[in-house]
Amino acid sequence: MNKIRFRYSKTGRAKYISHLDLMSTLQRSFIRAGVNLKYSEGFNPHPYISSALPLPVGAQSLCELADVAIADNNIPNLKDFELPEGLAITEVYVPGRKFNDISWIEINGELHYDNEITNDLYDSIQKAFKKESIIISKRTKRGFKELDLAPYIKNVQFSFNKNIEFNAKISAQNPTINAVDIESVFDDLIKPDYISIKRIELYDTNMVIFN
Repeated sequence: MNKIRFRYSKTGRAKYISHLDLMSTLQRSFIRAGVNLKYSEGFNPHPYISSALPLPVGAQSLCELADVAIADNNIPNLKDFELPEGLAITEVYVPGRKFNDISWIEINGELHYDNEITNDLYDSIQKAFKKESIIISKRTKRGFKELDLAPYIKNVQFSFNKNIEFNAKISAQNPTINAVDIESVFDDLIKPDYISIKRIELYDTNMVIFN
């Protein structure tokens, strides 16, 4: 089965599109662009489209990936795609690696506080991420379990402007670390009123950019 891989961004208002609606939107865009999709057989045929690490509603990304099975060997032109505001296909190519090889996600985030951000608050947030062990309660399919987050989040860097911003690399799979997990690092005294996350890049286990 021939496959092509799409790298796309999801930003702005598009961050509120659910994963299922996103897949339908991409499918329609592929059809309009003349992509010769490969369909399943049976009474309800559907195209073979798989997404790497589906993005939670409300999060933004510059590095989303989707594999699509095609019935020929033609790679479409980027100029042929039409998508709603906030969605943009940035690359189309033949995939060389499986999504299972993705190990790390680079993220940018912002911590928003209704009250004034003080230097003491900024220092306390940095200290929270410098602990040798960061035990959180993580939700799983079987309920909640304790997880030491420290090995699964690294290269954390903070900056303080209007809001507190940070850059980090977090585990992509086994376990998957998300915004809720990151927010669990903060106790009640330093917990943000709102946290926003944007995916920047994907890496394999050797910190080589995944494509």
